[in-house]
Amino acid sequence: MRERRENSTATENQTETTAGELTLRPAAPEAEPTAAPAPAPETMPSLEELLRRAELAAQEHHDAWLRARAEADNIRKRAQAEIASAHRFAVETFAAELLAVKDSLEAALAVENRSAESMMGGVELTLKQLKSVFERFSVTESDPLGQKFDPHRHQAIGTVESDAEPGTVVQVLRKGYLLHERVIRPALVTVAKARGS
Repeated sequence: MRERRENSTATENQTETTAGELTLRPAAPEAEPTAAPAPAPETMPSLEELLRRAELAAQEHHDAWLRARAEADNIRKRAQAEIASAHRFAVETFAAELLAVKDSLEAALAVENRSAESMMGGVELTLKQLKSVFERFSVTESDPLGQKFDPHRHQAIGTVESDAEPGTVVQVLRKGYLLHERVIRPALVTVAKARGS
């Protein structure tokens, strides 16, 4: 029996060496995978540490809020200053254009040898110049003669008996003016009423 075991062992060894290219060996037992080391248990921060973190976060949020509030105040102050400046100098361009009209009137008065005709011509030219300034700035006149009375655009100072339809403007005492369709001065008018009423 012992001889047979030795012979079979010898035969196995011969197989390993004589096969040359092919070597047959018994399979080595597979190594068992080693388990990863268990993570160290995390320690819970103490209450003092949690409180310190919360206080730091609260301080950061408070600082950010203060900065945002200061920025909002600065924006509001800048906007108020710009609005005040816009109100104060809103008519600057319009006023600059009117200076030319004033210059024309003063030049007309400075002429030594004035005649009625030359004065009339100068006044007409100055009026034309003024109308041109009004057109550039969308100032339009309102002459409502013959139109229906509109309390939003006209100011009635009285009524007169007339053959015109009641409620119609029959006389314009002073023209009205609009700035971009907004009334800046209502027309001063008298309105028709039915005869005998």
